[in-house]
Formats: sequence, C-alpha cells, structure tokens
Amino acid sequence: MKIYTKTGDAGETGLFGGLRVSKDSPRIEAYGTVDELNALLGLVRVQELPAEVDRLLANVQNELFNLGAQLATPAENRQRTPGIAATTISCLESEIDRFEVSLSLLKEFILPGGTPAAAQLHLARTVCRRAERCVVALSRLPDEVVAAEPLAYLNRLSDLLFVLARAMNAAAGCADTPWQKG
Repeated sequence: MKIYTKTGDAGETGLFGGLRVSKDSPRIEAYGTVDELNALLGLVRVQELPAEVDRLLANVQNELFNLGAQLATPAENRQRTPGIAATTISCLESEIDRFEVSLSLLKEFILPGGTPAAAQLHLARTVCRRAERCVVALSRLPDEVVAAEPLAYLNRLSDLLFVLARAMNAAAGCADTPWQKG
C-alpha cells in the first residue's frame, strides 16, 4: 500500500465508511488531537521508565488508537470499529488508585516539571485535556453522536497522566514543585 494517495490534496480527508470531510472539521480536530497525544506518549516511552509504567502506557496507546478509530467513524458505521468500554475506564481508575497510594497527599497546586519523563507526562496530560475539549465540541454539534465513554476515558486518562508524572518524580527522589501564588 502506498503512503500517499493524493486524495487529500484539496483539503478533505476520508472517514471510515468513505464519507469525505474537510480536514479542519471538529471530527478531524478531535481524533487528530488524540493522535497527537498518542505520539506524545510514544515520546514518553523512550525515557527510562519502570517496566510496569511502560506496559501501562503501551496499553493506553492501543486504547487511544481504538478511541481515534471510534471518533473517525460516523455513527452508522461504528459497529465495525473498536471503541472505549466502561471497563476500560474502570481499569484506568484502578491504575490511578494503585499509583496514587504511594504518593504524598497533595495540599497545593504543583508546577509541571521534575524529571524528563515526568515533564513529558505533564505535557501529555495537557494534550489529553485538549483532546477532551475537542471531543466535547464534537459532541455538541447537532448531527454528531459521541458516546459518553470517550469523554470519561479522556477525563480519567488526564488524571492518570498527572499521577504518573508525580510517581516518576517520586521514584527519582524529585519533589513536586509547589505553585507560588502572587
């Protein structure tokens, strides 16, 4: 299969099922931002990470591909694509709880940063929040149908990325940096 098709040269792209839409449509913005998040997690994974964190992020990357496929598919064709299930969200919650139990209780806002892996996880969290905003915008369009699971998944994933950033700093003996008000 050739990588270039020339079918997008006029500013349109094809969705699963054949429908063509503008490359700046809210649907493309939503799954494009999910793709950006996925690429950023790939960047995080080139860092030296504990094996359990690397496996978790690899799993999240696969889930993000499923989410992207779900967002790239019009509602009438979605039965043919994998999606995000409620059990997937529950798994994220379990991972948040597992990592958070070893962290100190947060009593103030913290600044993104610390180790390279933690800083990249904080950046991934912000891209995840942007993806969430894009999916919300898509869901509010009158002719679009977006299930509740993608939004809940992105919301939980941003929490997991925050907790993982803190966990990477803690594992390296790097304290969180509190926000200095004023």
